[in-house]
Amino acid sequence: MSLIYDTAIAIYVAIIRIAALFNPKARQWVVGRKHIFRKIKVALNGNTSPVIWVHCASLGEFEQGRPVIEAIREQHPDTKIFLTFFSPSGFEIRKNYQGADYIFYLPADMPYNASRFIRLVSPSLVVIVKYEFWFNYLHLLRREQIPTLIISAIFRPSQHFFRWYGGWFRKNLRGISHFFVQSDQSAQLLRSIGIAQVTVSGDTRFDRVAAIAEKCKSFPLIEQYRGNGRLFLAGSTWPADEELIKTLCQSNQGFKYIIAPHEVHEEHIRYIEQLFGGQCIRYSKATPENISKTNILIIDSIGILSNLYQYAYIAYIGGAFGKGLHNILEAATFGKPVIFGPNYTKFKEAVDLVELGGVFSIHNAGELIHTANQLSMDETVYMKASGQCSGYVALMRGATSLILLEIHKHLSLKR
Repeated sequence: MSLIYDTAIAIYVAIIRIAALFNPKARQWVVGRKHIFRKIKVALNGNTSPVIWVHCASLGEFEQGRPVIEAIREQHPDTKIFLTFFSPSGFEIRKNYQGADYIFYLPADMPYNASRFIRLVSPSLVVIVKYEFWFNYLHLLRREQIPTLIISAIFRPSQHFFRWYGGWFRKNLRGISHFFVQSDQSAQLLRSIGIAQVTVSGDTRFDRVAAIAEKCKSFPLIEQYRGNGRLFLAGSTWPADEELIKTLCQSNQGFKYIIAPHEVHEEHIRYIEQLFGGQCIRYSKATPENISKTNILIIDSIGILSNLYQYAYIAYIGGAFGKGLHNILEAATFGKPVIFGPNYTKFKEAVDLVELGGVFSIHNAGELIHTANQLSMDETVYMKASGQCSGYVALMRGATSLILLEIHKHLSLKR
């Protein structure tokens, strides 16, 4: 099975290299790993401090891991943080993150790469956020007896670990020192295959979004734009979402709108401008003089959306008309009712909050208009949704503290 796995990884890398000839994201993936071991060696030269390696697939996983990284930094200041990403969408945005000492792409999971990487970094402890089970790395970590934690994990019965052909994958999972999972179902699935080192900790994102709400930045230009009106903020949107927002905008003139697309490249921003008939202003071009002349503001930058939800009356979160819902907790922590599409069932917080009446799933423009109008006109419905959202986030906090106890235990044993 190892040979099949290694062959599959080699084929995957070859495909990425071919795609890099015409795909900018694939090109970043390849270029970012060029001379990677030389760069790591130079960066670590002279380091004598213990190293914790934290790995995140992409930006979403980074946000889950961030509370843990920052807690490690605070409680173990003598320890270095070595942060890796698989995807350019994580690395390119967070490559200058001040909370880590070293930030790199993770070399592809081939036996030679894994061996050389672990030898160079020599981690005292490894924290993998949510998923990314790279089996050559896991095999070597187990062989070298390096404690490895998986945090904020979710497991589902359909995954290969729990199928008849999953023996090899299960064997590799059993080498993980401890799993911190988001749900009882995930814990039960792991125990069903003989993995007992499991704690139901919940999701570290709750700690992260609560911290954002407590320390949120102010944006005077957004405050001026909102004025005394009600702001409908559509975050992490895709074209399918933006089509619906256009229909709502045409039917409800009572809102002011902010659209913060998931992708902020020039082509997509122009698409949104054309969709709304040139009635928009880009945030990068907004001034105190012109921002009041529009009811549609496009956020064409990254890194500020999580703070902007404080100004929303209603939040719409994109992605659920495509591959899956984006982060609803950044809005929920501020007590903002949330609306999204139908593809949300893989996200526990969305399922829970739908049942509680804090968030609302819609299937078409008509349902979006109805839900937005109901929240706008019925204060009882609005206040119930708002309270359920903020209360749910407050209730679910605490995963970071549980994980830090395990990290502290392993670091103490290393001394």
